[in-house]
Amino acid sequence: MKQALINMLTMQDRMNTRVHPEWVSQNFEWYRAAWIECGELIDHYGFKWWKKQEPDLEQVRLEVIDIWHFGLSALFRDGKSIEDIADDIDRALSGHEFSGLGVREATEALALDCLQTHSFSPVLFRDLMYAAELDFDDLYRAYVGKNVLNFFRQDHGYKEGTYIKNWGGREDNEHLVEVQAELDASTPDFAEQVYSSLEIRYREHVSG
Repeated sequence: MKQALINMLTMQDRMNTRVHPEWVSQNFEWYRAAWIECGELIDHYGFKWWKKQEPDLEQVRLEVIDIWHFGLSALFRDGKSIEDIADDIDRALSGHEFSGLGVREATEALALDCLQTHSFSPVLFRDLMYAAELDFDDLYRAYVGKNVLNFFRQDHGYKEGTYIKNWGGREDNEHLVEVQAELDASTPDFAEQVYSSLEIRYREHVSG
């Protein structure tokens, strides 16, 4: 898990640096983005007892991944290195058991902590992750995929409006799912492999 944490933290730093080179020193309110995403998650899960609602677990899990992006960003502070942050997360998670909270309760606990501390709790996030029926491997695979796809889109003209999102009769995120299923997420260069595979497919369908 330690190496996976280092990989994700490194990828998050690269993405944030692309948006703003001095992003760490800017002290953006990442905690605020995290708790607002918590509200969106609750909306997908359902909270209105006065009407019939069915939890949209697929969207809930996507929101969990988005929260993790902001949460990782919030942990970059006090001059800590990526390895130090990974150690902190690993140590925190190894010292606590799953609370057993449901999705709504785990989401509220995480949001409340964000508001009170202006930071992010990996332990409370794990409670939410488990409540949404995700394990760490699921989180890692989904996080890397989303991060790589964001980079891939940017590198191929997303901002300029020249990127083609649908190729080979399907959206790029569908290609991503297939690519990830063919690769071993435990390899150190998993992200690079995902990007390379997307590149090959994109060229075949768009340039070929």
